[in-house]
Amino acid sequence: MRGGLKANRMESTLLKRWITGVILAAAVLIIILFFSINALAAVIILVSVGGIWEYNNIVFGKGNYKEKIEGFIFAFVIPLIFLIGDADAVIMALSLSVMIVFILFLWKISEKKFDIINVIKVIFGIIYIPFLVSHFILLRKIPDGELWIIFVLVLAFIGDTAALYVGKYFGKRKLIPLVSPGKTVEGTIALVIGSVAGCLIFKLLFLPQIPLFHVVIISFFGSIIGQLGDLFESAIKRNYGQKDAGFLLPGHGGVLDRLDCLLLIAPFVYYYLTIVIR
Repeated sequence: MRGGLKANRMESTLLKRWITGVILAAAVLIIILFFSINALAAVIILVSVGGIWEYNNIVFGKGNYKEKIEGFIFAFVIPLIFLIGDADAVIMALSLSVMIVFILFLWKISEKKFDIINVIKVIFGIIYIPFLVSHFILLRKIPDGELWIIFVLVLAFIGDTAALYVGKYFGKRKLIPLVSPGKTVEGTIALVIGSVAGCLIFKLLFLPQIPLFHVVIISFFGSIIGQLGDLFESAIKRNYGQKDAGFLLPGHGGVLDRLDCLLLIAPFVYYYLTIVIR
């Protein structure tokens, strides 16, 4: 009886996951293909703010409103600088963000005891979420940027889907059970194979000018980097005793639960394209 209820609950979660995923994919594709970079930047700002909101709730809990407000401000400002500025402006924005957080911390010290760890939490949140996710804006600026953003999504979500079902039906050996009990070695292998296969098909259809070996390298290492991003976000949640980062995406959890792998894949693909392939 309990097994049947558990199976039904899992099937219901998977259905919600698929419905949410299809709706999100359709919306994202429409924005990428038919709207300007400004619309994409607006989406990135929303995602950045939503991610910081979840991150604040995880690492700060109740209170610490000044630190939370700092995170929200930078979650809004940093994507804007990625949109209107160049690489120097981005470096300047990140440097100023760190400086401002330090200055505000010193300015507000009024207790006999204070916790400097809060400074580290704010700075880490700024780098981890708005800075990394804003690389989608940089991807959009390069030639065929729309296609490369879709390439990143294919890399992440085809592999994730393969890992989900292979891990569910064939997974035996746990990958890192202390961090993410549900992930298996078999699922991770399927993730890499699915990502590479999906990216190769996408290259043949939409990016024929890109050499095959570059696509293999990007998709292979990108899938591993994405898995590490997923595990890292799981480690943050487990450290604070939470299963999901939030509840905004039925079947997925929160924004960070869906964004975790993309936060690392987008910068990797962007810098590979601009430094290696040029």
